[in-house]
Amino acid sequence: MQTTAGPPPAPKHTFPESLATVTIRPGDRDYDDVRHTYTRLGSPAAVIRVRDHQDIADTLAHARTTGVPVTARSGGHGISGRSTNDQGMVIDLSRLNTVEILDSRSGLVRVEAGARWGDVAAALAPHGLGLSSGDTGDVGVGGLATAGGIGLMSRLHGLTIDHMSAAELVLAHGSLIRTDPEHRPDLFWAVRGAGTNFGVATAFEFQAQPVRDVIVAMTVYDAADTAAFLTRWAAAVEAAPRSLTSFLTLVAGPDGRAAVAQAMTVYAGTDATQARAALAPLLSAGPVLRNHATVAPYHRLLPAGHEPQHAQQPLTVSRSGLLDHITPPAAESMAALLTSPPAEAGGFFPRGLSFLLLRQQLPRTNGKGRWYAQQSYASSTDLTSRQPGGRPGQLGYRWPDSLQTTSLLRVVGGGRRSALAANRLSLPCSTGVRFLPRLKAGVSTEESR
Repeated sequence: MQTTAGPPPAPKHTFPESLATVTIRPGDRDYDDVRHTYTRLGSPAAVIRVRDHQDIADTLAHARTTGVPVTARSGGHGISGRSTNDQGMVIDLSRLNTVEILDSRSGLVRVEAGARWGDVAAALAPHGLGLSSGDTGDVGVGGLATAGGIGLMSRLHGLTIDHMSAAELVLAHGSLIRTDPEHRPDLFWAVRGAGTNFGVATAFEFQAQPVRDVIVAMTVYDAADTAAFLTRWAAAVEAAPRSLTSFLTLVAGPDGRAAVAQAMTVYAGTDATQARAALAPLLSAGPVLRNHATVAPYHRLLPAGHEPQHAQQPLTVSRSGLLDHITPPAAESMAALLTSPPAEAGGFFPRGLSFLLLRQQLPRTNGKGRWYAQQSYASSTDLTSRQPGGRPGQLGYRWPDSLQTTSLLRVVGGGRRSALAANRLSLPCSTGVRFLPRLKAGVSTEESR
């Protein structure tokens, strides 16, 4: 079981005078609020809460001189673990959080890398604009914008990187540069999808889309026949109009209970008749336990809580891949993964399939951890604890101890293809899978991807 015990003694470094007022060290009052990320425990020697690009340049210069490892952090939600470290320096971009409307008519906006996507959505809303940018408002702009960005309107608007028109970065030698299709196009190609390694991104320009209200439906299914349910749900999503994007979460209950699924489906529009026609086929995917649909401003789906990151859901292993379609064999493999014990959960789908699978293995929690895949939805339900009459109980933000050994499978239904710039491949972004295998007591691994 992982703990949050105090960090080991940090190496003694003399930091530049210019960074004295923005550097947080072990023992400082705010250190415990900035050392971890949402998914990783960290013990950095220093967290530098930079104010501008010069602070970043000074930090990088110090890293070059001393050889101390350095990483960058925008929001701290990334599963890669790259936004914290042990005995290194963390460039914390949270103070670089401005959202600027450059041209409200065309939708051109400039967003600094330390902003949270929930704040971006709130700032764009008064102008009737929005960006499909992930599914959690507390995610930082920098990490998601350089890694892809599957959002709540991705079938209609594509990935977040599809709408990036320019980026500003501080390079390793400390210079601030701008890259776009006409200026340093190779760097712009790499920034859109390759994540880290090319510099510290400080700001981006995006082409936002006209977005005001959307229709959001929350549907809970009995998914006891998991493979058949997945096949029907996927077929319905693929046949749906582009305005519909659906996120599906399946939970295999402990002690042999049947799987239950929850779909969060967003229809990017407000025409009730068209939305009803688009949503209706999804209700035939399986027995519906609960269904509710409502009209809501898009930015209300992405609240930014700005809570300190304390490794609420520490991860130790993750995997990813792509899937064109959820075929019956693929659905059967997903169902098997959902219920397989940890020793059998390391495999992927049969060879020859192209899929997006994010397999995450967690250490055993103490019962106080958050449920990662659902933490942003205040109205979510506890899909494993049934009340009398078969209705799921309400999930606050904490998960019960019984969920420590529960499998969870996340599927993002789509059908839109997007050129992932980092590898110059036209890959299908139609389906995303997040899989949290069932755990045993004491399961842990050092492997991280």
